[in-house]
Amino acid sequence: AQVLERAVLEARVREVEEENRQIRLQLSQSQGTAAQLAEGNYEEKNNHTDCPRPPTIQKCELIHVACVCAGHNASRDVVTLVKSVLFHRRNPLHFHFITDTVANRILSSLFRSWMVPSVQVSFYDADELKSEVSWIPNKHYSGIYGLMKLTLTKALPPDLNKVIVLDTDITFATDIAELWGIFRKFTDKQVIGLVENQSDWYLGNLWKNHKPWPALGRGFNTGVILLYLERLRRISWEQMWRLTAERELMSMLSTSLADQDIFNAFIKQNPVLVHQLPCFWNVQLSDHTRSEQCYTEVSDLKVIHWNSPKKLRVKNKHVEFFRNLYLTFLEYDGNLLRRELFGCPSQATSWCLQLQGALEELDEDDQCYDFRRERLTVHRVHLEFLQYEYTPTEDDVTLVAQLSMDRLQMLEAICKHWEGPISLALYLSDAEAQQFLRYAQASEVLKNRKNVGYHIVYKEGQFYPVNLLRNVALKNANTPYTFLTDVDFLPMYGLYDYLR
Repeated sequence: AQVLERAVLEARVREVEEENRQIRLQLSQSQGTAAQLAEGNYEEKNNHTDCPRPPTIQKCELIHVACVCAGHNASRDVVTLVKSVLFHRRNPLHFHFITDTVANRILSSLFRSWMVPSVQVSFYDADELKSEVSWIPNKHYSGIYGLMKLTLTKALPPDLNKVIVLDTDITFATDIAELWGIFRKFTDKQVIGLVENQSDWYLGNLWKNHKPWPALGRGFNTGVILLYLERLRRISWEQMWRLTAERELMSMLSTSLADQDIFNAFIKQNPVLVHQLPCFWNVQLSDHTRSEQCYTEVSDLKVIHWNSPKKLRVKNKHVEFFRNLYLTFLEYDGNLLRRELFGCPSQATSWCLQLQGALEELDEDDQCYDFRRERLTVHRVHLEFLQYEYTPTEDDVTLVAQLSMDRLQMLEAICKHWEGPISLALYLSDAEAQQFLRYAQASEVLKNRKNVGYHIVYKEGQFYPVNLLRNVALKNANTPYTFLTDVDFLPMYGLYDYLR
C-alpha cells in the first residue's frame, strides 16, 4: 500500500512540475509580446515578419480607385477588372474613371443599371486633360490616354487625399483593402507606391543599341499605383513631372512606355519619394518578364497584370492558371455582385428606394407575382459591346431588332442583306456575351462592319423581356428613322436604299 501511495504521489508531483513549466512558458511568451508591443516591434526584420499581418483598415472605410478608360475595347476590359475587385471586396468603393465620350456613355449606363450597393462612380472628361499631355511624343500602343495618369492630381477632386490607380488589364485575386492598407506603411516623405518592373526593359540589354529612359535599377511598373494625392500636390507634382519630361525628351525624343517612362525618370531623381510594393501586387505577364520569381504558391498572388499587346496569348510558364482566373471573372454573373456589405450603411438613391418599396408591396400569393416582379427587375445593360463608328445622314434609317443566343446565326445573313446602320439588343448571360464576342471577332462579315451597334442586356429572371430589348435597341439607334423588324425576317437586298 505504501509503494502504491508513493507512486501516486510521484505522479502528482510530476504533473504539478509540468503545469508550472507550462505556466512559466506562457508567462515568458506574454512578456515577450508585451515588450514587442511596447517597442512597436511589428516592423519587418530581415525582410520578413514572424507574424505577418496585413495593415488593417477600418471596417467601412471608403476605398478610392482611379482608372483611365477610353474606347469600346477598354470599356469592355475594365468590366472584368471591376468584377474581380467587387468579388473580393468588403469595403465601400468609389471608382473614378477618366473617360472619353464613348467610355463615359457605356460605363455610366452599365453602372446605373448594375446598381451595386456601396459603390459610387464618378466620371472625368479626358478631352479636358489632353492639352496637359498632348505635347509629349509617345510610341506606346495606348496613345495619348497612356499619359493621362500623370494628370490625376489635377483631374481628381482637390479634397481626395489617396487613390489606387489601376490599368484596365488588371485582375485582382484578393481584397483590394489589403492594398489600400499599405498607405499606412508610407514614411512621411513617400508619395507614390509602385511594384518593381519585372522585365529587363530599363536595364537596356534587350537588344543592341536599346536606350531606355532613366530608371532606378529595373525601374517600376505603373499598372498598379498608390498615389498620395495630398502629398503630391504639396510638392508641386504637376510642375515636377513636366520639368522631368522636358529634360529627358531633349535626348530621348519620345516616350516608349507612356507615363511609365516619366514616372521612372522622376523617381530616379527623387528615390526617397517612392514606396516599393511587394511584387505580388503587380505580377506582370508581358514579354521578357520574370514574373514567376514573384510567387511560389497560388496564395502569394494578389494582382495579375496582362500588360502585353498579346494579352491572353502571352508566353508564361503558368499562363494557363492565370488565364483560367481571368476567364472566371470574365464570365462571372455580374448580378451576383449586387450584394449588400454587412454592417456598412449604403447610400441608396431615391430610385433604388422606390424600387425596393415596390418590391416589398408585392403579394407572393398573387398568381401573377412572378410577372409583377419581372416588371420591376432592372437588367444590366452594356451598350456598344463592340466597336461602333457611324455618322448618320438626314434621311438615314436604322434596322432595329432583338435576339437571344439561339438566333445568333441570323446576324451574318442580316448584315449581308442590309448595308445600312443596325441596332441590336442581345439577351445574353455573361458567359454567352463572351461566346458572342469570339463569334463576332472570328466572322469575316461581322468584324468588318463598324455601323452595327450590339447592346447586351444581361439575363436575369426566367422570362424573355421582349419590350425592354426592343426599347434598348430603339433608343440607341442614332438615325432619324428606324425599321423595326424581327430577327427571323431577312430584309430583301436593296431595301435600305429603297426605304431612304
